[in-house]
Amino acid sequence: MSDQSLLKSIRTPFRALPRGLAVTLSILVWVLVIVGWFALTYSGAVKEMFLPRPEAVFMTTIKMAADGSLWEHMLASVQVVLIGFVVSSLVAVPLGLTMGTYRIVQAFLDPLVNFIRYLPVTSFVPLFILWIGIGIEQRVAVIIFGIFFQQLVMIADSARSVPRDLVNAAYTLGTRRVDTVFHIVLPATLPNVLDVLRVTMGWAWTYLVVAELVAARSGLGYISLKAMRGFQVDVIFMAIAMIGILGLFTDQLFRIVRRVAAPWAN
Repeated sequence: MSDQSLLKSIRTPFRALPRGLAVTLSILVWVLVIVGWFALTYSGAVKEMFLPRPEAVFMTTIKMAADGSLWEHMLASVQVVLIGFVVSSLVAVPLGLTMGTYRIVQAFLDPLVNFIRYLPVTSFVPLFILWIGIGIEQRVAVIIFGIFFQQLVMIADSARSVPRDLVNAAYTLGTRRVDTVFHIVLPATLPNVLDVLRVTMGWAWTYLVVAELVAARSGLGYISLKAMRGFQVDVIFMAIAMIGILGLFTDQLFRIVRRVAAPWAN
């Protein structure tokens, strides 16, 4: 590619970048972050009690991985997030599609859903402990409460955006009205639904620390909060980094699923 055509692709909105350039930029941003981290810690601009040196975080990660504690806490967090996300999605997807397709369902649920989705999740943690107990069920409930109503609204909005001509054409070809949701609306909104699931999976990871805030005995959020009491900033950074890596992994997994399941929308 010539310099002129490369410049044109960079300056053109929505124009795809060459694969090599995209990869280079992705690597460059991480190099800049790590270099900046080294510069801040080794220059003394930020004290180590506030920002640990990169090698301290790395050695803490190696140590906890070697004794197995890192994998134990990581598995506990993955279990909480996945169970909460799957349960929430299994209900939110069909209900959201129905809510966006049928006005009577929207009129019935919309006021309640839009009220609940603005409520702070943290305020419900004591209630979940009172109602459910202090086991994994309480942590899963926090994840579900944090993402379910957001999923519902976003999926319903996707369903409402389906072109009416597409639905009318399906009726003309003999599709029954009761089959509209899963035979017409779901295929038409599949790319958007997968995007909603990808975004809300990220929210599920952000609610992990809230879920493990009280009465947890394992998990990345738990060790982060425990380390805070002892000013173990390297452990906090390690836990945050692990949550970010796991979140990035699930994000990329959803991108792959979207490319495979809805290639026409890529």
